[in-house]
Amino acid sequence: MKKIVIIGANSFQNPLIVRAKEMGYETHVFAWQDGSVGERTADVFYPISIIEKEKILEECRKINPCAVVTIASDLAAITANYIANALGLPANSEACVKKSTNKYLMRQSFNKAGVSVPRFIKVSLADFEKQAEGLTYPLIVKPTDRSGSRSITEVADKTKLRAAVERAVGDSFEKKAIVEEYIDGEEYSFESISYQGKHTRLAVTKKYTTGRPHYIENGHIEPSGLSDEVLERVTTEIFRALDALEIENGASHAEFRINGKGKIGIIEIGARMGGDCIGSDLVRISTGYDYVRMVIQTALGMRPDFSRVQEPKIAWIRFLMTRNEVINFQKIRETFAEKISFVSEIDKSEHEVIDSSSRLGYFIMALDCVDEVEEVTDLVETE
Repeated sequence: MKKIVIIGANSFQNPLIVRAKEMGYETHVFAWQDGSVGERTADVFYPISIIEKEKILEECRKINPCAVVTIASDLAAITANYIANALGLPANSEACVKKSTNKYLMRQSFNKAGVSVPRFIKVSLADFEKQAEGLTYPLIVKPTDRSGSRSITEVADKTKLRAAVERAVGDSFEKKAIVEEYIDGEEYSFESISYQGKHTRLAVTKKYTTGRPHYIENGHIEPSGLSDEVLERVTTEIFRALDALEIENGASHAEFRINGKGKIGIIEIGARMGGDCIGSDLVRISTGYDYVRMVIQTALGMRPDFSRVQEPKIAWIRFLMTRNEVINFQKIRETFAEKISFVSEIDKSEHEVIDSSSRLGYFIMALDCVDEVEEVTDLVETE
């Protein structure tokens, strides 16, 4: 049996493990051993952290896989591309990985390519106050090299800047933060697949967040509701940005805003499938395309298959942010049972949600109309 190496074992990676097995591949999964579902679904599990690239490479030379793949994680994408390149397997370049996982290098690449970006600077704790003097508030502060809404803070004025920078630098691997002017407008994300440098748009997602000051994502819906004209403009801008990052193979996930005047502002782009089940579940529900299969195919050096595997519906994911929302979810289970496609493990403890990793759980639905989304939202948020 042909073997595929998968980097990561958590619930967001598990659809990749399951799909690879359904396609007839033996799955060899690497991750820190913490009881994640992928430890059980993998054909062979290796308790090695995804950041230990050399140890994983040593094992992969013994495995001799035909592909190395991951979804929904910047850290895992770094390792997957490193291993694939070392083994001579299809992958994006080292330069692409660096630019698509470091927000400062990404902004520099966009600037060079003429892609619209806000004014920005890279700072450490030693020099940020003087550097930020020329920027216009409000500002967004975030680590240069983290994802999952970690330590993202909107800063309204100079008095709040130090605390935000300290938080972002503290969470950064390289101990740097990016400080940039705020991009106004509604937030969306853009899922695409690339094969040998040719990009194809799969879906655009309307994103919902907690808003100021941390913008933690609490829901996503596909289709986005944007007009065909706007989608074409967005596609042109995103594809220019993908070229600037040298993304040539596999999935990509772009986050952007559109303001009231129709101006498009790219927030960031990852050379990976979108997290929060956007790529693994929502794209399939809303378009009928098997995005996970496409990611595996491009990692194998194969042209992605765009045949539909199911009829499109409205795809909706809602994250539970409070104890009250957890309780209210039981009403949704009773009312919409046949339209719920997945429910995560639900954390019933009392704690503050400070980023994506601390949310209490989530559920995914395949719905027939937007009115049903509004009805579900009202039920979740009822006091």
